[in-house]
Amino acid sequence: MVEPIRMTTRADRKKFIVEAGYNTFLLRSEDVYIDLLTDSGTNAMSDRQWAGMMLGDEAYAGSRNFYKLWETVTQYYGYKYLVPTHQGRGAEHILSQIMIHPGDLVPGNMYFTTTRLHQELAGGTFVDVIIDEAHDPANLHPFKGNVDLAKLERVIRESGPRKVPYVCIAGTVNMAGGQPQSMENMRAVSELCHREGISVVLDATRAIENCYFIQQCEPGYESKKIAEILKEYCSYTDTCTMSAKKDALVNIGGWLATNQQGLFEEARNLVVVFEGLHTYGGLAGRDMEAMARGIVESVQDDHIRARIGQVEYLGNHLLDWGIPIVRPVGGHAVFLDAKGFYPHIPQSQYPAQSLACSIYLDSGVRTMERGAVSAGRDAKTGQEHFPELELVRITLPRRVYTQAHMDVVAESVLEVYENREKARGLRMTYEPKYLRFFQARFEPVK
Repeated sequence: MVEPIRMTTRADRKKFIVEAGYNTFLLRSEDVYIDLLTDSGTNAMSDRQWAGMMLGDEAYAGSRNFYKLWETVTQYYGYKYLVPTHQGRGAEHILSQIMIHPGDLVPGNMYFTTTRLHQELAGGTFVDVIIDEAHDPANLHPFKGNVDLAKLERVIRESGPRKVPYVCIAGTVNMAGGQPQSMENMRAVSELCHREGISVVLDATRAIENCYFIQQCEPGYESKKIAEILKEYCSYTDTCTMSAKKDALVNIGGWLATNQQGLFEEARNLVVVFEGLHTYGGLAGRDMEAMARGIVESVQDDHIRARIGQVEYLGNHLLDWGIPIVRPVGGHAVFLDAKGFYPHIPQSQYPAQSLACSIYLDSGVRTMERGAVSAGRDAKTGQEHFPELELVRITLPRRVYTQAHMDVVAESVLEVYENREKARGLRMTYEPKYLRFFQARFEPVK
């Protein structure tokens, strides 16, 4: 299925971005030419997925599509038990409410916005234990998503294992630039945590993309199929949360999957309170059917090779022109280094937010900020977080755009880079209490 897109004038775009408070999330999609805001729920489904939508069993309880989804998750991800949710943050919420108690510490390989918020709302504190290389956009380490085992051991030793309900592993690490974790590191994390009686929870949102990098870069996996690598990767964990809107190629849906029966029973009970009955979790039967079929398609080697190949095509274009991006190129997006673009704009004036607006003004291409605005404020002190990485994420939906679209995007980024000295910072004029990057409003610094 296709839809028309329209090119607006620069005068139009200036009007639109002002009305949106210089926040690309607040633009109307009809005013966007190429929409690279996110890969979440923006994928194109296949003919087989659309056919499956016609087979939705919309019974309130016991939908056959739920059991199809459960069987498929078990087959490809390996977990015994499944609780469907409307999307990934629904699973994060339920997991946090069950496992985290006030004062707990939750180590992880760099924060993600919704994950950290749910942990904080449950009374926990996120602790970053990713390797130092992840905070350097120019570092070429092939697995910048790895956990620093010494950092993790120090957290466990200083707090005591009882204050660490689980270690949260993201594969790949979104906020680090879509960077993967190695199988060797996941295995080591699993051994350390299980020795201490601590669960390992995987954010499996882009685990298949992570497995592609394992296949391409880690010795011993070059001849293995993605599906085989995924099964092993998940085997080192106890539980996973999943936003199926990414890897699983659907527009809505997610799940909490686990091998722990006790956690499953609690989650199955709590999902009824927040999402819906445990056999639909806020989803229609047709959505669960499309999700199950999307999982099967997502682990095909040809699919993931083409998907990441398009990201690499865009990233290599920008590298050839000397444009500062996070290296190596990640799995789901190309991340521009806003500090490298705008060294004259202090981080307190949100250079990444300014850069995302500049790209939209130039071409109508919508991207998003991943820097100080996304990092938000410290839950205890209220002080702003200023992370080392101040990035703009150019996120590619799966199976949507062509190479010609990528050429337009690359040329727009080049144009903005060549005029970088003219850019100004922004100040925030409205700040929501939670996840401010979605709804905050800005104006240029005078």
